[in-house]
Amino acid sequence: MNTFAIRTENLTKTFDEVTAVNAISMEIKAGTITALLGGNGAGKTTTIAMLLGLLLPSSGKIEILGEDMVRSRHRVLGRMNFGSPYVDLPKRLTVRENLRVFASLYGLRQARQRIDELSSTLALEEFIDRPTGQLSSGQRTRVALAKALINAPALLLLDEPTASLDPDTGDWIRSYLEEYARETGATILLASHNMDEVNRLCSDVLDDETRSGCRQGNTDRAGRKIWSRNAGTGLSRYCPA
Repeated sequence: MNTFAIRTENLTKTFDEVTAVNAISMEIKAGTITALLGGNGAGKTTTIAMLLGLLLPSSGKIEILGEDMVRSRHRVLGRMNFGSPYVDLPKRLTVRENLRVFASLYGLRQARQRIDELSSTLALEEFIDRPTGQLSSGQRTRVALAKALINAPALLLLDEPTASLDPDTGDWIRSYLEEYARETGATILLASHNMDEVNRLCSDVLDDETRSGCRQGNTDRAGRKIWSRNAGTGLSRYCPA
């Protein structure tokens, strides 16, 4: 079994003269929930796209679930998934039809059973046969999560998974993600601006705020304390002098 679900070494992506991601090195342990932080333009989306194999890095290495993503991504793509309420599914298809398409792409043998299970778990029954383009933003967020879970991934990459949800539903989704990770041993990388969500779910943090590298976990490369989880206080930030 691989100790790390994600490993990168000096991961860099440039577009012409613009450096979107600069020499990120990180190690994410299998079975953990890790937050990816950073402001707009910090490179979070580009980083996730490279982890998914959608973009090739300009330089550096990516290893996902023990496989090199540049040379052997076909071996792990079926064990990964991605969810974001900001990525639209085909609007003319019903929710059920969209989930069937993705179940087919992942080669699920019991697609109907899996769709029914997710429909019940994520409370999609009321609108599962409605065209996706007619859903509210909160409903689309739940459908995006169902799509991301369709293949029961070992590695789940999520971008703002509770965006547009009311507080009660958002809290329920967080509980579900905690339970999913605990019961399946899945690894979750969570891009979020919601610090309450990060505090609730994540045991580790990657801070990609400056584009100049990635600060991870409890210390940066100089050994200075960046983040810590303290009993009763959750995640707290320490800015060294």
